[in-house]
Amino acid sequence: MSAAEPEGNLAGRLSFLDRYLAVWILTAMAAGLGLGRLVPGLGDALSKVTVTGVSLPIALGLLMMMYPVLAKVRYDHLDTVTRDRRLLLPSLLLNWVVGPALMFALAWLFLPDLPAYRTGLIIVGLARCIAMVIIWNDLACGHREAAAVLVALNSVFQVIAFSALGWFYLSVLPGRLGLAQTGLDVSVWEIARSVLIFLGIPLAAGYLTRRIGEKTKGRAWYESTLIPRIGPFALYGLLFTIVVLFALQGDAITSRPLDVVRIALPLLVYFALMWAGSMALGRAVGLDHPRATTLAFTAAGNNFELAIAVAIATFGAASGQALAGVVGPLIEVPVLIGLVHVALYARRYFTAPALPAPQEDPAHA
Repeated sequence: MSAAEPEGNLAGRLSFLDRYLAVWILTAMAAGLGLGRLVPGLGDALSKVTVTGVSLPIALGLLMMMYPVLAKVRYDHLDTVTRDRRLLLPSLLLNWVVGPALMFALAWLFLPDLPAYRTGLIIVGLARCIAMVIIWNDLACGHREAAAVLVALNSVFQVIAFSALGWFYLSVLPGRLGLAQTGLDVSVWEIARSVLIFLGIPLAAGYLTRRIGEKTKGRAWYESTLIPRIGPFALYGLLFTIVVLFALQGDAITSRPLDVVRIALPLLVYFALMWAGSMALGRAVGLDHPRATTLAFTAAGNNFELAIAVAIATFGAASGQALAGVVGPLIEVPVLIGLVHVALYARRYFTAPALPAPQEDPAHA
């Protein structure tokens, strides 16, 4: 597909589910809020069984969402990404230097009088995305192999750096600036466990599906028959996850709307600046549109599963920190689905890719 192909032509080729994805997401959000508000005890029931501090239904939805996308990745092409320093170095800079620093600044700028929410936002900024970004990247025609590599890279750095960065941004830096300090007690094992569950399981499943499918039936059958069958389950998983997320916090969100707005404002600024800045940086260093799109979404997204788990484990499920962690994905979902359309429109400003872009998903044709 040409980088200059009009977005309208693409929309005409999308499936009914993909074409009206924004409608389905808004409907899922409304349904979740309604269920959480109208069904007494639903949130408590959904949160009783957890995986690394995250509700089991959310965990299952995330796994169902990620598996089809990771099954589409051509793992024999990953070496072309790992050698691309124009992609890897900016990604590390954006994710582990710019992103946490920007969220720290915005949290203090917008929430100087609300320490619990401020701390929750800083934790969100430290948790770099390893899950939902994969589906945003796929919908925006980003580079699947690049997304797989950057997500894996983020997961490694998350295990190594999360606790140290939490100590720096919540204790050391505020102390140096004469601001209030906060402690964060989270073990490396807790972070590693989250990464293994939410990335390791679907990644292993996707890899084995491709290896076994191609070995038994061939690549042509795998791409043209199996992928279209399992592809829609990524969107089903996304919608299910959104319903459960909003149902879990429906009462808190609707009963404290002003607090949600206060938390949402710095998040909106964060997502906009990180995404637009990353897209512009990708274009400036000579990345083609698929790779620049992947750079932007992996830099702008956050690992809300880990952020929520850390906030609950450290401060409690009813804490302001936990609410800020929950509001993160509630704002991220509609914002990033909007940025999917911006990314598709932005293709006209990029030259044709120097390397072949990932083959368009037959299920989206």
